Amino acid sequence: MKPIILLASFLITALLTACSSSDRIVIGSKNFTEQVILGELFAQQIERRTGLEVDRRLNLGGTLVCHQAIVAGQIDIYPEYTGTGLTAILGEKPMSNSSQVYEKVKAEYASRFAVDWTEPLGFNNTFAIIVRAADAAKFNIRTISDSAPHTRDWTAGFGYEFMERPDGYRGLSQAYNLQFPDEPRVMDLGLTYRALADGQVDFIAGDSTAGLIASLGLAALEDDKSYFPPYDAAPVVRQETIAKHPEVREALRELGGKLSESAMRRLNYAVDGEHRDVAQVVSEFLDATFGK
Repeated sequence: MKPIILLASFLITALLTACSSSDRIVIGSKNFTEQVILGELFAQQIERRTGLEVDRRLNLGGTLVCHQAIVAGQIDIYPEYTGTGLTAILGEKPMSNSSQVYEKVKAEYASRFAVDWTEPLGFNNTFAIIVRAADAAKFNIRTISDSAPHTRDWTAGFGYEFMERPDGYRGLSQAYNLQFPDEPRVMDLGLTYRALADGQVDFIAGDSTAGLIASLGLAALEDDKSYFPPYDAAPVVRQETIAKHPEVREALRELGGKLSESAMRRLNYAVDGEHRDVAQVVSEFLDATFGK
């Protein structure tokens, strides 16, 4: 995995260095629908509230690529999740208290990376263990513990990051005694939902706010052992950017608490399920939230 990450980082660095401008706010995102929506949300909010020009560098890659880009000053802002910052970036053990996790990542990012966590947007996009709804009904599966006996006959499929991160596959398997007959198939996170719906795999780790869960006839299982930490979404911003453009900080502050889990799920579904344009979906949300 390390050569892949290094190559991706090099390519992203070259692209961002060539394209970024000190007179613009550069916004990045990871490479899945919700992140692209949130990146566009930040971009439009800043354009509406400040008049600053915004460069969009959305769909960049995984957590490490985006983190390296913001620390290096190649992007100014991107959406992150508290649990991801805690475990994947800081290397800490999972914690269950959302306020404690937020304060921990806020303090550590500020001191170690000169990056600020602004107000949480209002939703927790925790990992969701997902199976087909038909299987959940057939085997009376409601929780991850309920699914454990069936994993002996199932094929799992996970995104690259989930296989490597400390709050991912290995810890989950130990916590719930999951015993798949073969190693999980590793695939792009965005493909796992359709692979599950099509019967190529039987058990995936997705996002609790994914619109594809409902649209593809899937079912999210309860994390009955509270294995996963909270993943409250928030903008992370370079301190240098805030110092230069305090109006950006105020624009992002207005988004705090404005996006519930159900609202995020609707936005995701509008893009993934209804195939609508991301920019238009975001514009309508901002109009409804703040007025035109």
